[in-house]
Amino acid sequence: MKVKTRTGNSNKKQGQVKAGRKSATRVKHSKFSPSWVVVHSKDAPEFNLELIGRIREGVKKSDWKQLIQYTNSTEKEFEHILPTSISSMQKKAVYGKETSERIYALARLFGLGYEVFDSKEDFKRWLMTPSKTLGNKIPFELLDSSFGFEMVENEIIRIQYNVYS
Repeated sequence: MKVKTRTGNSNKKQGQVKAGRKSATRVKHSKFSPSWVVVHSKDAPEFNLELIGRIREGVKKSDWKQLIQYTNSTEKEFEHILPTSISSMQKKAVYGKETSERIYALARLFGLGYEVFDSKEDFKRWLMTPSKTLGNKIPFELLDSSFGFEMVENEIIRIQYNVYS
């Protein structure tokens, strides 16, 4: 598994990305949607107030589905992380504040992970592998709390800067 370490010269990511591995179609991410935050993880800090507003308005179901597709994941994978059940989410067009906040936290974390690791697959493999520095816990399993998110994010940043504990 290769990891991208931080250098002074970074490339800007574009607002359009390929959807899926083999697909030649491009997906246009609406500005400030969760999938936009994944693609623009370096840009997102400038827009924190906008993101807070989006969280308060609630994430649209279509934006959640786009995030799931972009991360090559399934809703079932995130079931233990989200504060509401997947069946409840399927009934709503717009999610509540708590669920929306968790979705944006996931988007920011995946954006950071995609920046640090060479591929989506490498990042997902890391998320599912026990980490010594996280007490031999699987990072993905820690994402059901804000403290867990912080621990996982800090570990990714340590990897980014080659600071191993």
